[in-house]
Amino acid sequence: MSPLAIGAVAMGAGGLFQAVYAARSIGGQWRRLLQQWPLVSLGALAVAVYPLAFYTSMHLAGVAVGTVVSIGSAPVASAVIERFADQKPLTRRWLGGAVLGVGGAVLLSIGGHQADGSGAGSGEGIAAQEPWAVPAGIALGLVAGVTYALYSWAAHRLISGGVSSRATMGTVFGVGGVLLIPVLFLTGRPLVESWTNFAVGAYMALVPMFAGYVLFGWGLARIRASTATGLSLVETVVAAVLAVLVVGERLPAAGWIGAAAVLGGLAFLLPQASGPGEPADGWRPDQPSRLPRPTMPATAAVGAFTLGEDKVCAQGHECESGDSQCGGVAADAGNEEDKAQQARS
Repeated sequence: MSPLAIGAVAMGAGGLFQAVYAARSIGGQWRRLLQQWPLVSLGALAVAVYPLAFYTSMHLAGVAVGTVVSIGSAPVASAVIERFADQKPLTRRWLGGAVLGVGGAVLLSIGGHQADGSGAGSGEGIAAQEPWAVPAGIALGLVAGVTYALYSWAAHRLISGGVSSRATMGTVFGVGGVLLIPVLFLTGRPLVESWTNFAVGAYMALVPMFAGYVLFGWGLARIRASTATGLSLVETVVAAVLAVLVVGERLPAAGWIGAAAVLGGLAFLLPQASGPGEPADGWRPDQPSRLPRPTMPATAAVGAFTLGEDKVCAQGHECESGDSQCGGVAADAGNEEDKAQQARS
């Protein structure tokens, strides 16, 4: 089956399911989504390009190379986008986790590929016959990583702008799914010619692309896009464990070292616990925010200030000449003192 058909049915049908699931939320926030149409369009275009580039990359360069380049380049691309578009700094903690995680993913994929009895650098299918296939697959893997980062960043920006995660993911992935429908019509005939192909396509659309991205949107509402794409490196570990437990493959030492490195990198990429007034994703801007961060409602602050001022006026009689309220309090305090003196006399 064509890699274009696989990508189109997975992300296309999955995106349409997202739109149906979020129809009510989209209907309630359509004006805000319309105001943010550049972000919606960018995210939807990236959603449409990503699966086509990702599955074609694995077809040309092999599963190991295509997966490592696509998934490994996404956190880096996402961090670069955030650095230049949002002026968010790259912390040493994040850089250390990203390097450890990407390096572990490389070792894991190479070890898994060697366990299948083929060279780590060799491709599969067309890659073994055509010299241009591996470079083209690597290039498409980079395209997949960049588009993954782009739609993650666009969705995070929409959510940060006040659109709910359900409406954001339903709109971005729904429009992207619509863009993939022509590709599905042109390449998806094998999906209806075999029950096995149909079942695989339905599973990919419903589980990883629909249910998976519902959870992904929930995460993007709470952490940075670069953190979310970095955490997705755990996908390589899950795939390796399933290959060992379900398929019966044997993972060499390099693969297990890579899996441990990915999990170690996740410890750095996971958001740190935030203190009062700090963002939940663990990053701190170089400069403090220009916006005030009140710790109490404005009315309560004004009331506290007024009470404190009255207390000073009543006890120390430190009043400005033009402050009638303070003057009244001071006068009341003076009257109380006169009454006390008269009672003593």
